[in-house]
Amino acid sequence: MDDHIIQHSKPTLCGEEVDALSLVIKSGHIAQGDKVEEFEDALARFAGVKGAVALSSGTAALHLGLLAMGVSSRDEVLLPSYVCTAPLNAVHYTNGRPRLCDIELESFNISLESIEEAGTEDTKAVIVPHMFGNTADLERIEEAGIAVIEDCAQSVGAMYGEVRTGSFGRFSIMSFYATKMMACGEGGALLSNDEKILMFARDMRDYDEKDSYKVRYNYKMTDVQAAMGLVQMKKLPGMIQRRKEIASRYDEAFKDLEIILPKAEFDHVYYRYVIRTEKPPQEVISSMKEKGIICARPVFNPLNRYLEMRSGFRNTDEVFSSAVSIPIYPALTGEEEKRIIEGVKESFISYE
Repeated sequence: MDDHIIQHSKPTLCGEEVDALSLVIKSGHIAQGDKVEEFEDALARFAGVKGAVALSSGTAALHLGLLAMGVSSRDEVLLPSYVCTAPLNAVHYTNGRPRLCDIELESFNISLESIEEAGTEDTKAVIVPHMFGNTADLERIEEAGIAVIEDCAQSVGAMYGEVRTGSFGRFSIMSFYATKMMACGEGGALLSNDEKILMFARDMRDYDEKDSYKVRYNYKMTDVQAAMGLVQMKKLPGMIQRRKEIASRYDEAFKDLEIILPKAEFDHVYYRYVIRTEKPPQEVISSMKEKGIICARPVFNPLNRYLEMRSGFRNTDEVFSSAVSIPIYPALTGEEEKRIIEGVKESFISYE
């Protein structure tokens, strides 16, 4: 085994980020300031929306957006079962009632049929993540007549036809965690064309120096994070192109293996390259680890399992029992790509 470990995820950082951070530090202003405002303006232009509010995380953005929509204990919010716990947490922060929906097998995105079945007169909104960078069919979902919240935590820069994800629905959210499409260490943003939602989020992200009291939050982004974000945004088109090039080489290399490769009806920016196999995922993960390549379950545990809901999630359960995420990120070297390809081939050929 090669002593060099290929990590499952890794940010793409270079001297430009170092220079940008150095300027912020030298300025002496490292909290929320001019860089945050500059980053917000750049995000809004990038997504083609009226405004953006930079925040401490994508979860914070979703929380404030739900509050801005008036979600409370009377309201149901639909969300997919096959997703991390962050959206579920945000709904619970508002005392809203989450209703889980099943997913589509090929795209891993929330199922329109499941949305239509789950919706009731108490349904306030549906959260639509673009899973692993694979764009959901937003127009079809909007036809269900439920307010759409776009979760772009894994799809920053992806396209839906001629427009970018993040420009649909009542509002959208982004995440800039260390391994996301754009890495700021931590951070997130709420984007919207609704000025009331934007104003609400700007007010609620900071509790200090207000004319009146109500419960507010410490959800601010810092100029340190925003400076990184501005650099990452300039690099984003090239990073997406690199992800797509790697995915194309994986597709070609794996086409004859007994695995199901990722498919996209619209755009796919390959935040994750998720394969499906009849072999137990943990066996594949262990086999790859022996070769010095870290793979993972793309979702650690579906929400229906956390909530002990055992029926009605056939596709979620099938994907959970078959999906493996292999490394794909712009910082991969050519030699690392070759090792991953050979490792996947060896792992599956050895099962024949």
